[in-house]
Amino acid sequence: MALSDYGAKPLPFGFRIANAAPEPYVWTSKLAMMTPMARAFLFVLDSFGIGGAADAERYGDAGANTLAHIAEACAEGRADREGLRQGPLFVPHMGSLGLGKAAETATGLGFATFGADPVANAFHGAAQEVSSGKDTPSGHWEIAGLPVRFDWGYFPDTVPAFPADLTEAIIREGKVPGILGNCHAPGTEIIERFGEEHIRTGEPICYTSVDSVLQIAAHEAHFGLERLYEFCRVVRRLVDPLRIGRVIARPFVGETVATFERTYNRHDYAVPPPEPTLLDRLTERGSRVIAVGKIGDIFAHRGISQVRKGAGNMAMFDQALGAMDDAGDGDLVFANFVDFDTEFGHRRDVAGYAAALEAFDQRLPEAFARLRRGDLLILTADHGNDPTWRGTDHTRERIPVIGTGPGLKGGDIGLRMTFADIGETVAEHLGLPRGRHGTSFHAMIGDHA
Repeated sequence: MALSDYGAKPLPFGFRIANAAPEPYVWTSKLAMMTPMARAFLFVLDSFGIGGAADAERYGDAGANTLAHIAEACAEGRADREGLRQGPLFVPHMGSLGLGKAAETATGLGFATFGADPVANAFHGAAQEVSSGKDTPSGHWEIAGLPVRFDWGYFPDTVPAFPADLTEAIIREGKVPGILGNCHAPGTEIIERFGEEHIRTGEPICYTSVDSVLQIAAHEAHFGLERLYEFCRVVRRLVDPLRIGRVIARPFVGETVATFERTYNRHDYAVPPPEPTLLDRLTERGSRVIAVGKIGDIFAHRGISQVRKGAGNMAMFDQALGAMDDAGDGDLVFANFVDFDTEFGHRRDVAGYAAALEAFDQRLPEAFARLRRGDLLILTADHGNDPTWRGTDHTRERIPVIGTGPGLKGGDIGLRMTFADIGETVAEHLGLPRGRHGTSFHAMIGDHA
């Protein structure tokens, strides 16, 4: 279903095109077999959906489009903020990779001024999720070649949200005097509501959302960071029978409502994938998977060789660049840039999201400069989180699949019917046998081997 079905129209904005790509090179299959040089870099812009999901109506998200609605707001001046940003959305480097073309593929809506033809070696397309949720684990696991075919467990939007026996077990086995919250709520809002009471009573703040998650907020000093982590491990065990995808530690600091602030010491306790992912396949053969950001947590640290983290998108980008420098032949750098989702999507901050996209885009030439013969860089997302949409939750959307690599012929990869096609493409690029899910598009963009 296209955005045009909801009365959408082409948006009056565009991309300026970045500098041309490096000179192409030619590989021969004989040389590739003798001297494997392939590396892969997979950057996930968390929640950067591009609309058009065929099943969006089922999730209450028909018409949601993170990219298009941000760009529309920018074009109309609704995303101007003094001291932060102004004017049309300016992401020339993602535009030069074919972001506008990917958006057109996702929605079927023509974006006449959304960007010129992609530069040489760039490829572009969109992907539809087949997993049953619109959450972080489902999206990332599917990207890594493992669609989620089962239904996660969820907590009802009632007060209390948690079953009484679960609440009793959490208090008893977690050794706390009680819990606060026990409802659906945005993370920053619930800390404002219960933060001071939490400090007084020592009761952790437990809450959920439409995702398969139980989140626990606690003060880093008054409750203790390590105690919070241990408490989350207890809760993780207790919710396993309920098929809850993640238990998330949400530490914060400050002494009053006016000064409360969440820190970057978040930790996700996820269930492990039910079968091997691309990450497992790589590490089992001896390649390294360098996880940047929350990737390690999402995969329950399975198939992960090394974890690197930073406070915020720009620090995370620094870590990703360092990982690119350190990656060897056959290695994968898998990075997640979470601020798009947590800081701007959930908070429905259109100007903040736009500014974050522009800041990320400005750093891309640093990544391009690190690409060498045999490298593959893919930019994508795990779900949507349209900051103009009702509520505060994720939105069911298709995702962009754009990228480049020296010597690739690039081109249009079309609409991929599962995120798993991304994982299979990386697998083929890195010389792995075909997996159980997804279809590689590597031959479409130019095989270096």
